[in-house]
Amino acid sequence: MASEAKSGKSTKEPGMKVPEHLLYTKNHEWARIEDGTAVIGITDYAQNALGDITYVELPEEGDSYVAGKVFGTVDSLKTVAELFAPVSGEVLEVNGKLPNNAEHVNEDPYGEGWMVKIELSDEKELEQLLPSAEYLKLISKKK
Repeated sequence: MASEAKSGKSTKEPGMKVPEHLLYTKNHEWARIEDGTAVIGITDYAQNALGDITYVELPEEGDSYVAGKVFGTVDSLKTVAELFAPVSGEVLEVNGKLPNNAEHVNEDPYGEGWMVKIELSDEKELEQLLPSAEYLKLISKKK
């Protein structure tokens, strides 16, 4: 599986990087699971569709969210997009660099552009998220 598709192998089209070690939502958020914590951001597809991101509004540490509910917004030159929590839990950490460096989301959505870290309250919710191959099929249909 790991040799099948590394982050760049999926396709080289803009907005189509889909690292296979992450889980995805149909709303274009990604989650990387690390010891009971979900590191969350928006996908390459989402940042590409939004265009130049100018501001990111994120929750406060200690806030709790339910999977599927809005936890913030991303402002771009084109629109304001809501961010939906892929999992339920408490916000442990917020990427404090983003409000003043929103371009990180465009430049490195899976690295420096991460948004929040949420302590998972129910690991079974992970079963509702899409593996990389399914997410790639979803976004390939939209192109």
